[in-house]
This record gives sequence, structure tokens and C-alpha cells, in this order.
Amino acid sequence: MESTFDRLYEKYHQSLFQFIFYMVRSRETAEELVQEVYIKVLQSYVSFEGKSSEKTWLYSIARNVAIDWIRKQNRQKRKWLGLLGPIEKEDIRDTAPLPEDVVTQSEELRLIYKGLEKCSADQQQVIILRYVQSLTITETAKVLGWSESKVKTTTHRAIKALKDYVGQSSLEAVKEG
Repeated sequence: MESTFDRLYEKYHQSLFQFIFYMVRSRETAEELVQEVYIKVLQSYVSFEGKSSEKTWLYSIARNVAIDWIRKQNRQKRKWLGLLGPIEKEDIRDTAPLPEDVVTQSEELRLIYKGLEKCSADQQQVIILRYVQSLTITETAKVLGWSESKVKTTTHRAIKALKDYVGQSSLEAVKEG
């Protein structure tokens, strides 16, 4: 198992880290969650049946670990907000900027990353898996537990939402300039 684990770690560590990082937007958290993914891999590799590729199996585990972390954070936020009393909806928004090492010098890429924040969680996951991690439609469907048709539809809608956001932001920049 050790050589299999080492092979999986060497081959997929960086891409799993990037995938989780895009979901949680924190380097430290992503590093912790990747370690959790590999703990789950160690615990469950013997039961891996090979019905999907190791790649899609690992991404499925990573997705579930990240979603569990996000849900836990949301529960904690609601708990703390409940203790603080009623708060305006606008005060709850996460206004943390994207990490500097993700945002490049290109204004267009900056707009795309900003637009990605405006997409639904499903749309974000599809865009990240398809275009950042370069998974195929079939692999993306297996990771997300969706049909290929749903992946295609969600991808189409996400791209449309990103184009709309980038176009709108470009128009606003022209008006201001």
C-alpha cells in the first residue's frame, strides 16, 4: 500500500490542493484538508473497487472533505451570529479578497476569478474541475455524482454567468474611465 500511496500522492497532491484551495480560498485550510483526504485514502483504499479511475475517486473524496469543512464553517458562523443577535444580511457576506498568489496581473483573469465568486457552488465546482483541473466531462460527472448532461448544462450556465459578469464589469470600467 505504501508504494501505491506514494504514487497517488506524487501524482495528484498538487492538483488536489489546487482544487480544494479554489473551494475554501485559504492556503492553510487547503493544506489541512488535503492531508485529511490522504488519511481517508489510506483508510479506504482497500475498499476501492475500481469502478471509476483513481483520479475521479480522489477528487470525489476531496470534494466531500471540502464540502464537509464548508458546512462546518457555515454552522459555526450561524451559531456565532445567533449569539450576536440579529444582523443585516449584508454584514454576513464574506468579503475576503482572493489570495494574491491566485490572482494574476491580467485584469481579465482577475475579472474571471471575481465572477467565479458570483457563480453558484455547483457552477464553481464544474468550472474548477473542467478548466482549472482539466477533467473531462465524464470525469467531472463521476467526481460530482452527476450525469454528463448535468455537467454540460451547468458548465454552459457557468460560462454564460462569467461572460455576463466580465462584460458588465468591462462596461462599468469604460463608463468610469
